[in-house]
Amino acid sequence: MIVIWSTRLALYLFFRILRWGEDKRYDRMRHNVGNLAVFFIFQGLWVWTVTLPVTVVNASDKDPSIQAEDIIGWIMWFVGTIVEILADKDKFSFKNSPESKGKWCEIGLWKYSRHPNYFGDILLTWGYFVASLPIIEGAEWLVLIGPVFLTLLLLFVSGLTILEKSGDKKFGNVEAYRVYKKRTSPLIPLPRSIYGNLPYWFKAVFLFEFPIYNRYLNRNR
Repeated sequence: MIVIWSTRLALYLFFRILRWGEDKRYDRMRHNVGNLAVFFIFQGLWVWTVTLPVTVVNASDKDPSIQAEDIIGWIMWFVGTIVEILADKDKFSFKNSPESKGKWCEIGLWKYSRHPNYFGDILLTWGYFVASLPIIEGAEWLVLIGPVFLTLLLLFVSGLTILEKSGDKKFGNVEAYRVYKKRTSPLIPLPRSIYGNLPYWFKAVFLFEFPIYNRYLNRNR
């Protein structure tokens, strides 16, 4: 599962660089070796933390038969991986379209979630953990840190928070964008006809529509 996911991501990033010629995420760090080192060390820690369940399973001498947790975890990983692949494909097509300039992405899965790629990433990471449940015991339950760390990171630090802020600053004064945010789930893909009619408290409690995602949108009013 780890090898398939890593290979898929590496190939996607490689072809994206071939198409665009650069990765703008690293522009601010190219001329500062210190910042670049900190960034990649953090990336290494991130990968190590997220793959802790797999590390524990591979280090174990136990060999139980396939259990329900295995199948559930594999299904979660498979669905998360497919969602991430489709989301990356949709976003890549959108950015390569001349008609996308000055617009936000709402094609394919992005019509049902503002960040479907992160939903896929979180789901498949929890899949690793669930599939490891037949093995882990005692202190090994600390591997729960992996999926929790990734979830909190994407929800509150490097993922949704940053991109929501960026989108609000670019399009916050556009009424159609405000409607889009109101009707489109931030993470879990849902039909707009359902999500748009849910009360805000329900969205905040169960669907991750936290106030911090609209902080800059409200400033543009």
